Amino acid sequence: MKRVAFYFAAALAILMCAQADPAATVHGTVNNGTTGKPGAGVEVVLIQLQGGMQPVANTKTDASGNFTFDNPNIGGQPMLVRAVYKGVNFHQPLPPGKDSISVEVFEPTGDAKAISVPSHVIIFQPNGASLLVAEEYAVKNDSKPPQAFFKLDGNFDAALPDNAQLKQIAASGPSGMPVVQAPIEKGKNEYAISFAFRPGESEVRLSYELPYPNNKIAVRLPTLYGGGRLVVVAPPSVLLTGDGLQMAGQEQGMNIYERASISTGTIITINLSGTAPAPAAANAPDAGGAPGRAENVQGGEAPPAIQSIPGRLDEYKWWLVGGFCVLFLFAAVLLWKKPISVTVAGPDLLVPHSAEKPQAARASVVKSADASASSNGNSLAALDRDTTSSLDALKDQLFRLELRRQAGTISDDEYSRERAKAEQVLRDLVRG
Repeated sequence: MKRVAFYFAAALAILMCAQADPAATVHGTVNNGTTGKPGAGVEVVLIQLQGGMQPVANTKTDASGNFTFDNPNIGGQPMLVRAVYKGVNFHQPLPPGKDSISVEVFEPTGDAKAISVPSHVIIFQPNGASLLVAEEYAVKNDSKPPQAFFKLDGNFDAALPDNAQLKQIAASGPSGMPVVQAPIEKGKNEYAISFAFRPGESEVRLSYELPYPNNKIAVRLPTLYGGGRLVVVAPPSVLLTGDGLQMAGQEQGMNIYERASISTGTIITINLSGTAPAPAAANAPDAGGAPGRAENVQGGEAPPAIQSIPGRLDEYKWWLVGGFCVLFLFAAVLLWKKPISVTVAGPDLLVPHSAEKPQAARASVVKSADASASSNGNSLAALDRDTTSSLDALKDQLFRLELRRQAGTISDDEYSRERAKAEQVLRDLVRG
């Protein structure tokens, strides 16, 4: 068993290293998540992120929803595949080293009942004579049958307090990174975005700046989406009171305030006073960087947040891949020295979280209590499947963690903690 495990880990390490070379070709499929059928005749575009989301190839799917792209940059740098279905853009990231991809499209709907907003987070950060504000809306799409909520003239609204200067609006789908959206002006301090909210959970983030004279302000916030939980975050040095807000403890050195539910149309007044150290550039509420991966973007313009990420990532891609190779070679050595008798939790427990809401990665390693289990063929087969699945998930986690670091959306301390946790999961996995 240990010899098989050693060869498996060694082969995986070699595969990781080999994937540093461009694949040049990617094979993909488009499926309709509403009908469950292949997406036949769908326009597909290959987008290069370096230089500002430049389309470099396009094609159409065949009757089975299949397509192929040939491009020298495939496999060598992060790219994006866009499927245009009924005028709606659906995107899927194509990371380095990957030569196959699946893009899911959905039938569009303009019915606002397709989505709900279960939570609304507001972060305040004094910065001299200004108050930096970041808002994050959790958007849930439970439509049955599954459909994408989209309207070209705007399908998500945001209302800013008086004297607010909008900095940025971004949105992300269930598996994507926040991507800058073009705001649609709807009136004084009112904006909208046009974004395809796919089934599942999405996010909308906006940042703006308010004048903060004498380190004191009363912020009046309109509630456009009611029924959800309101969470307000501020530094401990800032005195904060608000309509119905209750202190809910501290997290990441910030005070947390909550209100269970707010009706649509309610105006919440939040009073703030006091100062706080200026935020780090990468973590400031109005930072231009967008963490995570690419997601739905309507139109072909290049958002500033996307332009800065691939260049910085490409500069370090060789040592990133090299680091992955070292990790898996280290696993191979441990596997060779010691037999494995573990059962590892599925990859859903290894998914990384956003920089705003970091959580510890979890893995459950259970030692076998029965020596005879090693002779049981079914147990060995299950073990191999679990090990393969967990190593794949760990590889994805490490890549995403490095991506967040190069995007500038995770502090050095948090990066070190998350990397140490991932390496501990690897050690637990191979030691048993």
